[in-house]
This record gives sequence, structure tokens and C-alpha cells, in this order.
Amino acid sequence: MRRVAVGFVVLLVATGCQRALVTPPETFSVGLQLRASPTPYTEVTAGPVRALIPDEWDAVLTGGAGAVQSGLFASPEPEAFARGDGSVAGLSATWVDATIVGVPSDYYYAAAGPVVAGLTSSRTCTADYHRVFVDNRPSWMAGPESSPGDFLARGMGSCEVRGIPTRWAYFVAAPGFGAERTIGIPTSGLYVVVAILPATPEAPKLLRTLLLQTSFGGAGIRDFVVAARGFPVPAPIV
Repeated sequence: MRRVAVGFVVLLVATGCQRALVTPPETFSVGLQLRASPTPYTEVTAGPVRALIPDEWDAVLTGGAGAVQSGLFASPEPEAFARGDGSVAGLSATWVDATIVGVPSDYYYAAAGPVVAGLTSSRTCTADYHRVFVDNRPSWMAGPESSPGDFLARGMGSCEVRGIPTRWAYFVAAPGFGAERTIGIPTSGLYVVVAILPATPEAPKLLRTLLLQTSFGGAGIRDFVVAARGFPVPAPIV
């Protein structure tokens, strides 16, 4: 049976300040749902967050009522994955409730880069691919007065920590006042998905599956990219 626990340290960088948030250890039975499938994956739902994880991984709920950052992470070794050094396989899918933080939506633009910096700038990790879909610097950061202050990016890379080679991928979105705000979770100012797997030939394909099957409020990565490019997002099939 999968373990359900809390204790993951989440990082939020907003308004130029770093703020570490630790949810006290507690077991949640409400809010995290697991549904088996005939595939090697299990569907995991934590409130508005949905993801697919390998059957052998344990799902862990982060945040909770009144927490700034909520969502889930999953791993065969949850406590080790929580170190965030890229050495342990796992998936983290979280979002930040802007109504609790209480800062303007475009302030999350400043958090979009640092929130994955542990992988992209680590001495033991290398970024092999980085694509920015939209990067509109907000007016308070010397951007145009009418800037929506949104940011979307996706990347992949590799790590070798204590002789353990891994591959990783991430997606980060700060909707600001852009078109991306019309989908997903209405109150969210920041979305982050990070997946890490052992460095095997199949890893890139599996990482793509993990990222593309993660959604927030029914919106997946493709939906955010489509919205940012100004195209209508197809309605979900129900």
C-alpha cells in the first residue's frame, strides 16, 4: 500500500525574497486519491492537481488547508527525493495560491526561474535543453507598461550525484495577467512540475510522459503553451 505523508520542504521566491515553507508532519487521508489502471502507471489526484506515476512509487500530499504551496510529489523514496539534489527518482507537481500570498499576479515572474535553480544551476547537474515559450517582463521589472508579466518554460537535463546518474525534466509557468490565467487554477500564481528518473535510454520518453500527463485544474502543459500563444484551448472531453 502506498504511504501518504507530509513533510516536503517547498520553496517560493516572490517579491525578491526567499521564503521556505515546511508543512508539519501529518497524515492526510482526504485530498489525495489513487486510481489504478491497466498500464504501469497509477493516476494520482490531489485537489486540482492530477498526475500519472509509476505503480511502485509512493504518493505524498504537500500543503493542505491554508498552505501557500499545494500539490503532490511521488517517489520510490519520498524522504530522499525531498532533498531535491537530483539523485532520487520522483515527480513534484505544485502550485502557489496567490490569494494567500497576497501579492500581484505578475510578481510570480520573479519566482519562475529560481524555483528550479537547484537543478539548472547545480554543480552536479547539467541543463541539456531549455525552451522559453513566453517571457514578458512585468512593468515593475522594467518591462513595458502593458506587459502581462507572464512566463512559461520547459527544460531537460542530467545529474550525477554521488555517482548516481539521473535525467530530469521540468515545466514552470507564472501566468501573470496573460492568457494562461484563463485556464488552470483561477487563484494560482505559479505552477511547477519537476520529474527525475534514472539515466536510462528510456528516460527522456518517460519524463515526457510524466510531464505531459500532469495537469492543474484540468489544464496540462500543452494547454498552457497553446493559451500563451494566443490560440483557443480545446474544451476537455468528458
